Amino acid sequence: MAKIEPPLSDLPIKTADKGFYNGFSLDVTVTSKLAVGGLVLWAVAFPEQAGGVLGGLNTFILANFASWYIYVMAFFVLVCLALAIWPAAGKLKLGHDDEQPEFDNFSWFSMMFGAGIGVGMLTWAVAEPIYHFRNNPEVIQGLADGESMNNFMNAYKYSYLHWGFSAWSSYAIAGLALGYFTYRRGLPLTIRSSLTPLFGSALSGPLGHLVDIVAVIATILGVAQTLGFGVEQFVAGMSKIGIGDWLVTAEGNASPAGIIVALVVIMGASTLSALSGVGKGIKWLSNLNMGLSIFLLAFLMIFGSTWFGLQALFMGMIDYLIALPKMLFTVYRPDGSETGDALSGWQGAWTVFYWAWWVAFAPFVGLFLARISRGRTIREFVLGAMIVPSIMCFVWFSFAGGTAIDMELSGVAKGAIFASTDGAKIFTMTGIMLGDVLGWCMAVIIVILLMTYLVTSADSAVLIVNTINAAGDEGPKARPHIIFWGVTLGVVVAALLLVGGLTAIQTAMVIGALPFSVVMLLMCLGLFKAIYRDGLRARHGVPSVTVEMPPAE
Repeated sequence: MAKIEPPLSDLPIKTADKGFYNGFSLDVTVTSKLAVGGLVLWAVAFPEQAGGVLGGLNTFILANFASWYIYVMAFFVLVCLALAIWPAAGKLKLGHDDEQPEFDNFSWFSMMFGAGIGVGMLTWAVAEPIYHFRNNPEVIQGLADGESMNNFMNAYKYSYLHWGFSAWSSYAIAGLALGYFTYRRGLPLTIRSSLTPLFGSALSGPLGHLVDIVAVIATILGVAQTLGFGVEQFVAGMSKIGIGDWLVTAEGNASPAGIIVALVVIMGASTLSALSGVGKGIKWLSNLNMGLSIFLLAFLMIFGSTWFGLQALFMGMIDYLIALPKMLFTVYRPDGSETGDALSGWQGAWTVFYWAWWVAFAPFVGLFLARISRGRTIREFVLGAMIVPSIMCFVWFSFAGGTAIDMELSGVAKGAIFASTDGAKIFTMTGIMLGDVLGWCMAVIIVILLMTYLVTSADSAVLIVNTINAAGDEGPKARPHIIFWGVTLGVVVAALLLVGGLTAIQTAMVIGALPFSVVMLLMCLGLFKAIYRDGLRARHGVPSVTVEMPPAE
């Protein structure tokens, strides 16, 4: 039998020791900047060509890799469940075996709550249930009627599919891999460390650089998608509170001037917040958006359609859990028939798009989950990261979307919510509920809340990208690099929005997420191998934890 060796605990990553890039990996940082910068310049200089090529690549991916996205996301869910159930894995800690959690349960769950709501909740908690209430696979197949009560639960089944356990399993995989290898092995807090069981010290070189570059590009495009939706809604909100009709087009979408103004405000504030660091700007903004979020959710629960919301929450969750195994593995393929092509088109526009978005967002959210979960067991982490944020998403969708559906069914809204753009739906709904004066006040609160979410998403993304570029160093980053990524993120969103609207951002993100989905699959295999080998080490008395306990305070 081969000798059982201790795990790899040293993964040197070459960084510059002087000059502009002092402390940064030149290979990762410069290549990432060139790749993202090249995309921006291409989109601005050759908008028609960029739009055509991106659209062609998107069509190719949806035609050839839609099933990959469906199956790989199902695999992530199964991996999380297996790790939670597997006794040898579930009891292992993200840290020293005797280490206690850094945060108590209340604080931990509160931060999970914070991670479970955000820009997506403000846009899609109303817009998505309303959309699926009108059309979904059951309606396409003639099994339910759009805009009728027999389709009410279907609207939530599919909304919960996209925002529930599947989404959070991808975040949990990324967070668990980062936490396991950083806090148990002492490896750098960067994506390449999670693949050391498979590739070992080779990750110090070009292979590791490639992994981190893919993670940086996926993060930028994933956050750009979130900011793109947020900018559209932010502009709709500013128009609603009377800042200017020039902000929107006749169709209700953000005008070019509105996009630029919104991005200057949002990215300017986020860059200043990132420069101030986690302990100041980001912490202050997080506290503000938490308070405003609780206020808005309480308002919807008390003054919205409470009964509809409760039905959507509990009955919708039951339907979702029953249908989840089938929904996870169902791939609709175009077959030349009207129904088959419609089902395939629906899945590409919704489920495949979401799976790509969540994969691209995984380095961002995963790093956050890892940083707040040191000292937790794998079982605690997986169940906490999957269940708590999912339930918070379900609550938001049930009371916000349920109120909107009830208002349309009862005739109170008179089709106004249906007719509004996705970003404007929540403003239309609250305006009908409260009237002109109070509706205006609520719109101001929603705009402020939306801005805080956009700013915290952007500044956190900038800091995380710099952490990856700096070989996992979480310490202070040079101001020019923070400013560069803040400006770049804003320019990416502006360029793609102006070239082809949200469709262009969606297309770029689906393409950028594909290589990182392969990295995430390798993360899963690396975790299983590491946990299995740690079990062997424990039986042979070989230490598997190579980091020291933090000093007592």
